[in-house]
Amino acid sequence: MLILSAGMGAGHDAVAVELAGRLAAAGHTADVADVLGLLPLGLGRALRGWYGWMMRRAPWSYALIYRVFFVPGRARAASGGRGPASLASPLTVLAAARVHRLLRRHPPDLVVSTFHLAAQAAGHLRRTGRSRVPSVVLLTDFAAHRLWLHPGTDRYLCPCPETARDVAAVSGRPALCHAPLTRPAFREARAGAAAVRARLGTRPGGRLVLVSAGSWGVGEVEETARVLARSGRYVPVVLCGRNEALRARLGATEGAVALGWRTDLPELMSAAHALVDNAAGLTCREAFAARLPVVSYRPIPGHGRDGVLAMARAGLGVHAGDAGRLLTELDRLADPVVRARLVARAAALFDAPPAEDLLFGPHAVRVSDPDGSRSPDRAG
Repeated sequence: MLILSAGMGAGHDAVAVELAGRLAAAGHTADVADVLGLLPLGLGRALRGWYGWMMRRAPWSYALIYRVFFVPGRARAASGGRGPASLASPLTVLAAARVHRLLRRHPPDLVVSTFHLAAQAAGHLRRTGRSRVPSVVLLTDFAAHRLWLHPGTDRYLCPCPETARDVAAVSGRPALCHAPLTRPAFREARAGAAAVRARLGTRPGGRLVLVSAGSWGVGEVEETARVLARSGRYVPVVLCGRNEALRARLGATEGAVALGWRTDLPELMSAAHALVDNAAGLTCREAFAARLPVVSYRPIPGHGRDGVLAMARAGLGVHAGDAGRLLTELDRLADPVVRARLVARAAALFDAPPAEDLLFGPHAVRVSDPDGSRSPDRAG
């Protein structure tokens, strides 16, 4: 198998690596490639840097780009469209050419994309007849924007049943729900709040609330930390990722704890009262595995906001629209019944078949060529 990912944050790569490890454990060969790294002339690095700059300095500009270029396919589907558009952008064509070279050098039985540009490139190769290798798209977002979808895709693996139903309706292709691709440590970790407090050096009293800013440390998490700290009821523990400037700024916020990149996140989650998230990404799935409730607040624009709202509609988390609602929802989680209901809904995602079984295992389904004929796919 060839897994196409992208170093846009850490989530896409983490999912790709976890999937590759599981497939290797089952006796399959799985290689991971960064689709941005395949682009020539440093274009991939430039795109990564541009996106990071927008999210940190001008999130409004990303919101505008997202609404213009990412959303039309979804709106078209909602109004009765018959599938995603097949017009390839110059970037898709360029990425597809580089992916095609890779397929010719090391022909796989299956291509799996965990990033939307990779999905477009692999779908383009299938649609134009340049690749006979089945293309599977593994969505890492709860909301499937236009660039996740391509008429050349054979099937989709989705993070929840609601997303799978939406994608199947838009694409006309099989769309299946898979169990979240999280490390086993998140389901197994056990750590007491007292031990974690001692490790972090936090004051006694007040419940620990993790605040996620992703690997790049983006979003309005400083405001979130202030709201939590001023309440006197919660101790915000902000996961700043690799954003050292954010960590330094938060160091001056009284009552808050600012952490850099951590390897003990499973233990932190097992001792926390809740996760306050702003992107509906991999950290949320990790919280689901740790049986930690998720409250979304001040989501990042574009796919972050759409993902947060989709996650809330599915009953997997709660979206707090303002500071008062944030504190109210966190207070409600002290009720064992309310907490158990939210945790159980999210934990049920793990009852779905594992992604690796949907690709090569007993739950795998046969795929079709883009023209509708059956493909002699060894993955099915």
